[in-house]
Amino acid sequence: MRKFKIPNMGALLAFEAAARHESFTHAARELFLTESAVSRQINTLESNLGVRLFVRVKQRVVLTKAGKVYSAQVRRSLEQLDRDTLSIIAHGSGGGYLELAVLPTFASQWLIPRLAAFNAQYPDVRVNMGVRTGTFPFAETHFEAAIHYGKPTWPGTSADFLFSEEVVPVCAASLLKRPVQSAADLLDYPLLHSTTRPDGWASWLASVGVDDNRAMQGVRYELHTMLISAAAAGLGIALVPRFFVDAQLDQLGLVIPLDAPALADSAYYLVYPTELSHGKPLASFREWLLHEAAAYSAVNPLVGGPPDSA
Repeated sequence: MRKFKIPNMGALLAFEAAARHESFTHAARELFLTESAVSRQINTLESNLGVRLFVRVKQRVVLTKAGKVYSAQVRRSLEQLDRDTLSIIAHGSGGGYLELAVLPTFASQWLIPRLAAFNAQYPDVRVNMGVRTGTFPFAETHFEAAIHYGKPTWPGTSADFLFSEEVVPVCAASLLKRPVQSAADLLDYPLLHSTTRPDGWASWLASVGVDDNRAMQGVRYELHTMLISAAAAGLGIALVPRFFVDAQLDQLGLVIPLDAPALADSAYYLVYPTELSHGKPLASFREWLLHEAAAYSAVNPLVGGPPDSA
């Protein structure tokens, strides 16, 4: 049994809107209320909580430290309530929503271009996407599954292998002073690195027989889109997944200075919590995704098996 009274929804909505705008006037306009009604809701909320959420400064209202913390918590709760409501509505129609964590460049370059086929096959299931570039505890988020790049060692999850990754060096054609004859020649240029794959260059060069400390030198970028843009701007040579750039080399003004096929030492997986009972959205998406990954591997046999089996 609860020992305290949860604030009513009207007060929470008024507070969230006022906190977001730091204005009772704008909150009232958004909620189709009067400014005095918003003010009363927030006064009642502050009284019930025993905490000041705003301070009034002339014609403005400013969040207190407690107000900032509480507004973030309330906003997350309202967003989760929105998702839960949409999910139960969709459940009633026999479909549903899947909350999927994705890697941004993988999603934009490989997954999203294929989603029209999924929507046609499963018209009552929709996939919502949010970005996560590393592992996270599923229990602390709204995500039900994730596209993971790395090893299938995410605690508490099951992992379905999708495909491995072929990586290639790319750069602006204007950067090259002379033809590249060997992998060692690439070390004459600035190397651009991914912060999520800090040893990518060292591993790739080692796979083609080059061991050099310069492989770890150079600037780093968090996203592959940044890495590719930096290479296109002539800032250096980037090591990127081939399927991120193959279709747009000419468009971006990029070249592959040395085409030496090599697999990265990690792969892509669909991961999801092992202990949960999974419904139709995940089951449908998993079936479709594994089929798409198999079709992709059939056309690109180099990436068809996990790195350790290559």
